[in-house]
Amino acid sequence: MRARASDLAGRLNSWCARKARSSGNTFLNNAAGDVAIMFGLMAFGLFMFIGAAVDTSRWLNARTATMDAIDAAVLAAGRALQTGASQEAAKDIARQIYLSNTAGRVPVEADSINFEVRDNGTTVAATGSAFIQTPFMGLAAVGSLPLFVASEAPEAKTAQNSAANYNREVALMLDVSGSMCSPCTKRDDMRAAANDLVDIMMLNNGKTAYWSKIAVVPFSGDVRPPAAILAEATDPAWPAQRSYTYQTGGKKNKTQTVNYTKTECVGERAGSDMYTDAAPGADDYVMSTYTQDGQCAIDASGTLMPLSLDQTAIKAKIGSLLTGGGTAGHVGTAWAYYMLSPKWNAVLPIANQASAYGTPKLKKIAVLMTDGEYNQEYDAEGIDTSDKVAGPSANGVTSAAQAVAICDEMKKSGIDVFTVGFDLPNQTAIDTMNKCASDASKAYTVATGEQLRAAFRDIAIRTTELHLAK
Repeated sequence: MRARASDLAGRLNSWCARKARSSGNTFLNNAAGDVAIMFGLMAFGLFMFIGAAVDTSRWLNARTATMDAIDAAVLAAGRALQTGASQEAAKDIARQIYLSNTAGRVPVEADSINFEVRDNGTTVAATGSAFIQTPFMGLAAVGSLPLFVASEAPEAKTAQNSAANYNREVALMLDVSGSMCSPCTKRDDMRAAANDLVDIMMLNNGKTAYWSKIAVVPFSGDVRPPAAILAEATDPAWPAQRSYTYQTGGKKNKTQTVNYTKTECVGERAGSDMYTDAAPGADDYVMSTYTQDGQCAIDASGTLMPLSLDQTAIKAKIGSLLTGGGTAGHVGTAWAYYMLSPKWNAVLPIANQASAYGTPKLKKIAVLMTDGEYNQEYDAEGIDTSDKVAGPSANGVTSAAQAVAICDEMKKSGIDVFTVGFDLPNQTAIDTMNKCASDASKAYTVATGEQLRAAFRDIAIRTTELHLAK
């Protein structure tokens, strides 16, 4: 019995051992499968993580290169516009700079980035798009990433008041002599060009702490100040009329008397301050002019407008200008100077007064435009020297020589002088404009209306600063 019991126990132990081994193998086999799956999932996740990091790194490098290239391109194009390049030339420059600066960039797809000029020639902006392929992230349905989108487009802007961080006082001298209506499209071109300048310079007036004030100084054979300024600037002792006698000559020679009446306009200033901006007063009055009919050479529409912040009124003044008379350019030049001079503030309303010379964050600018040779002067009693009863020029030199002398004084006062000669008739006229300008780059000689507008826009843009805006 004991033997049979022992044999039964042995068989039971053997069966238990076999079962234990079988269960252990099953457990081990199941655990190994789970680990393999988990490892596979972890490996795939790690692969995607590393791949995404590679794609992201490539994207960041390509995006940085792209945005830096765009910044450089729009700034280069903006600077080209400031130095006289056409809009098409500026866009070509932007494209060349962009291509040059992205030559070493990682390969991208669908790069349609291009450049355009906006806002009346004051802004260069990037357009289009560019993408980079993402092969690893493509496994997660993200096949590409953008390097540039329109909402982020950087623009090279000429700083308009706020960005420029300075104020501007501008005297705009405009020729309204008779030749500006020969043909009258010249006058129309002048109006359009002057309005372009006003629009650009005054773009942000009222929106920031910085501003541009503009004075409009029309001239022809004389200058017509507003009545209140005329009363302060001219000698009250000068008579309302002057009488002259002269010999008619010829076989029937006889003595003729002719009367001249004081006009509402002015000629040059004589004396030691003839070319300076000294305040008007005893020995420094500006001379009144006299004509037989008491009428000015310049039309009433050409009444001078002192420095103003009123863009609408300035453009209305420019749009109303009519033409007639000769070309006393030195008188127009002098009054452009006076409107920028704080020494004349006593005769001006407070709103129209000029800031002191040397005021921080202030630029004073004179823009002098003419289409002719300066050829009209006045004698010591305010009579046009071409008149038969007139004496010699009060200052002994030509209108052109006086204009250059006044320009020299303006430059000494820190005023930046730009000149624009429009369809000038001869080299003498060109030389006068060149000598008046602060430097050769600020003297424009143009032949057509479109060139005139381009010159005025260029002056407006050049007197601003260039900055990036996004």
